[in-house]
Amino acid sequence: MQRRYNQLGSGVKMAAYSRSQLLLLLMSVCLCGLGSVLGLKPASGPAEPPNPPVLRAADLPVRDAPAAAAAAAAGASQPRRATGWKLSEEEACREDLTRLCPRQTWTNNLAVLECLQDRREETEIAPDCNHLLWNYKLNLTTDPKFESVATEVCKSTIAEDVHSQGEVIACLEKALVRQAEQQDHVRSIKEECQRAILRVAELSSDDFHLDRHLYFSCRDDRERFCQNTQAGEGKVYKCLFNHKFEEAMSEKCRDALTTRQKLISQDYRVSYSLAKACKLDLRKQRCSLDTNLPRAREARLSYLLLCLEAAVHRGRPVSGECQGEMLDYRRMLMEDFSLSPEIVLHCRTEIEAHCSGLHRKGRTLHCLMRIGRSDRSTAIDSICQSALQTLIQSADPGADYRIDRALNEACESVIQTACKHIRTGDPMILSCLMEHLYTEKMVEDCEHRLLELQYFISRDWKLDPILYKKCQGDAARLCHTHGWNETSELMPPGAVFSCLYRHAYRTEEQGRRLSRDCKVEVQRILHQRALDVKLDPELQKRCMTDLGKWCSEKTDTGQELECLQDHLEDLVSTCRDVVGNLTELESEDIQIDALLIRACDPAIQAHCHDVADNQIDTGDLMECLIQNKHQKEMNDKCSVGVTHFQLIQMKDFRFSYKFKMACKEDVLRLCPNIKKKVDVVICLSTTVRNDTLQDAKEQRVSLKCRKQLRVEELEMSEDIRLDPELYDPCKSDIGRLCPNVNFGNAQMIECLKEQKKQLSQRCHQRIFRLQEGEMTDPELDYQLMRVCKQMIKRFCTEADARNVLQCLKQNKNSELMDPKCKQMITKRQITQNTDYRLNPVLRKACLADIPKFCQSILNKASEDSELEGQVIACLKLKYADQRLSSDCEDQIRVILQESALDYRLDPQLQMHCSDEISRLCAEEAAAQEQTGQVEECLKVNLLKIKQETCKKEVLNMLKESKADIFVDPVLHTACALDIKHHCAAITPGRGRQMSCLMEALQDKRIRLQPECKKRLQDRIDMWSYAAKVAPAEGFSDLAVQVMTSPSKNYILLMIALSVCILFLVGLLCGRITKQVMRELKDR
Repeated sequence: MQRRYNQLGSGVKMAAYSRSQLLLLLMSVCLCGLGSVLGLKPASGPAEPPNPPVLRAADLPVRDAPAAAAAAAAGASQPRRATGWKLSEEEACREDLTRLCPRQTWTNNLAVLECLQDRREETEIAPDCNHLLWNYKLNLTTDPKFESVATEVCKSTIAEDVHSQGEVIACLEKALVRQAEQQDHVRSIKEECQRAILRVAELSSDDFHLDRHLYFSCRDDRERFCQNTQAGEGKVYKCLFNHKFEEAMSEKCRDALTTRQKLISQDYRVSYSLAKACKLDLRKQRCSLDTNLPRAREARLSYLLLCLEAAVHRGRPVSGECQGEMLDYRRMLMEDFSLSPEIVLHCRTEIEAHCSGLHRKGRTLHCLMRIGRSDRSTAIDSICQSALQTLIQSADPGADYRIDRALNEACESVIQTACKHIRTGDPMILSCLMEHLYTEKMVEDCEHRLLELQYFISRDWKLDPILYKKCQGDAARLCHTHGWNETSELMPPGAVFSCLYRHAYRTEEQGRRLSRDCKVEVQRILHQRALDVKLDPELQKRCMTDLGKWCSEKTDTGQELECLQDHLEDLVSTCRDVVGNLTELESEDIQIDALLIRACDPAIQAHCHDVADNQIDTGDLMECLIQNKHQKEMNDKCSVGVTHFQLIQMKDFRFSYKFKMACKEDVLRLCPNIKKKVDVVICLSTTVRNDTLQDAKEQRVSLKCRKQLRVEELEMSEDIRLDPELYDPCKSDIGRLCPNVNFGNAQMIECLKEQKKQLSQRCHQRIFRLQEGEMTDPELDYQLMRVCKQMIKRFCTEADARNVLQCLKQNKNSELMDPKCKQMITKRQITQNTDYRLNPVLRKACLADIPKFCQSILNKASEDSELEGQVIACLKLKYADQRLSSDCEDQIRVILQESALDYRLDPQLQMHCSDEISRLCAEEAAAQEQTGQVEECLKVNLLKIKQETCKKEVLNMLKESKADIFVDPVLHTACALDIKHHCAAITPGRGRQMSCLMEALQDKRIRLQPECKKRLQDRIDMWSYAAKVAPAEGFSDLAVQVMTSPSKNYILLMIALSVCILFLVGLLCGRITKQVMRELKDR
């Protein structure tokens, strides 16, 4: 017994005063008509001062419950003192009273109790006095006059025989709790009485024996769970609280504990340990000096927690003991929603409809949080939503995830694997969980609990302690938060964080930037919350209507924001502004799109790790991903994500950060009022091209803008969807002609080029303009640059970018040329030869010759359609007539040489002779050897050709070959040695080497190679036939035929002789005529 006495000694000391104040205060405030009983007169109910403590029920072991009850009853039945009995008259307390309490309080038992209660923590009270006061409070609860206080409030619940063991006080406490949880107060308890009930609970807070109802309800549970817990200082209460949701806990005890916790939530002083641990901190942080708030508000547990949490977040000193107590009660609030009267009152409908049966371990609260973040606007009442937000603010689970038991249990496995490097209880645990959201390490239950909590944390920036600590100065400086009270509920959800992230990406020129530490934190949170639009309060509020209208079916991760971006033009203005601002931030810091970054991690590690490691992104990472979009490390998810972002960028040039920063001044000056990126690119490109063509002294577009403009043009050439001016007119053609072709890698554009003749008029015109631009600037030809990338490095490293195609053409027949690149070059040559406008070198060289000789063809041409090689064919004929300028002649010679090796490079020949080639030269055409075999076949079978148009084309080929042997590759190959031996000194061109070979053929002294001699003889026969079939159409054709004839010298000699004879005849006739005229005159 003595051992038990020692254990309870300190608890008894502090508990001794509690219950006296309970009774005296309640009776003085609540009793109507009986208030004078405990005014200046003591109650007639207290027992005699206690005998040795062996008689005290509180000192008996709990397992001796019957004995304890008997002892209590015995004490209660002792003779009562006289009506004028006072505590100050008792010898046991006189010394302590004289030392500690003013004399004017001695006549009032309540005042004596309050005085000794307040001073007990500062000094020791005599044990006998402690015993006296303890028994005084214990016996006072059985006073019949005290019981009458609750008659009106509790008459429906107090049975006739329930007048002891604390049932009256328990009834009053439950009534107080019930009143806070109900809107309609049928039996309202007066405010003074409410304070008295809470004061009673406070006075019994140190020793659970003094709460008789709880003591008898939980005595078995105390033995089961807290047998080794020492009584006093509220330790037994705390132990029982910790085991409240254990399966073995009795329902009666659980209910009593819940009532006690609800009282604590109304007045923190009902918790002895919390009030004691935080007393100095509350005074130091001035948490009870707000004159604008009612006194009851300052006593609320939530107010205490908010005030002290704000101090901790601001870095002010709060004792470790106090923080430990706060942690326990924050966890308590999160575990049991019923401890928050606002939740019970305002969320009753939601709980009954959606969350019944989930009372324990915070499940009900998380159920309400899940409904609160749902898309259904009517699912939860705004008042309930506000109550939830207030509870989360009070509990502050962002500071320590363990406060949220439901989250802790759901995410335990994830924390052990993904976040094991972080200290338990560190605020960074939540950040770590967010970083692993939607990854393989995350489990579904943890994902749900985490998002439910983050939804409410995102609406109050103070709930992220790291952010608050790093950014409180910036928030006061930039967002004017110094005027907000720390516990104010008026601040708009997410307003401060929205302000912070708008300043996070400002440049030095824009001023008012965040500090470095704050910017890092803002970026961290922005990266995490971008995973879900519901974690952005401003976005969810302004886009609620649009989300329902356009994105109701987009429920997968990250799809909602992508959907809003896709429908940017269709959104209401307020939503469009928010989505536009967020997209603009993404362009600068693509890591905001965490899902894309995760999908692209292999490609980033392989190709972009240098820029990915930079703390400041500024658009470099996305640019790198775009450039490497078709590398083998790029998976489908990453490629689709990068392409989607490119498509979004086309909606507004501000969405391309590097382009915006490089060209914003040029855009404002040269392209005002233009918003779409594609229009801005066209505007600036046109300005650059015009300045270049006009040889302007100074380019109007700045150098840095021109460089970035080139990057944007190259990116647009990769996917037809990135060029709406091309994509929109060709949509129907794509579905009809290229349904199974991928858009990326310029494959769709290449397909449309190959099907050009079958395109609709609008699409055909756009493709022609595209090709015209690509031929002028080959770097914009994505397929050519991709396929021939290595060959460009091999052959054209020193060539100008605009001459890359020309360089490749010159090296096309090199043995080192890659076959795929060679095939691509041939395709581009075929395209160029369809229209002189697609060959910028020819166009420039023949600028004067084309209108001079081919004007009739130009008059019939349309602006955006090919001439099918008609102008080039016209120039070829003039080349044969040797009438072109030297520059133009050089270019036509190149074209003739190339087309002589591959008939596909001659559009007119291919168009008119396709049937004849299939009939007469199918084998040669199938071989696809670019050696001129198809042309040779047509020449040999000239007499068999039925189509006149085809025959005419072949005759033109023969005519052209007379002008230059290089145009006839078969003959040139056969006679290469003879040219080297007999005509090496002859300058090529204008038929000179051909004439040299003809003369050698007629010279019997010269022996030509058999193959050369045979080929030459065949050509002479062909030319003779051509002369018969196609006689000269004019003097010019006749002159050309003479000059190209093998008998040119003979013919010229005959012509000269004829001219001389005519001259002599004329001279003779003139003299005779003159003599006759003289004779006639003389007559």
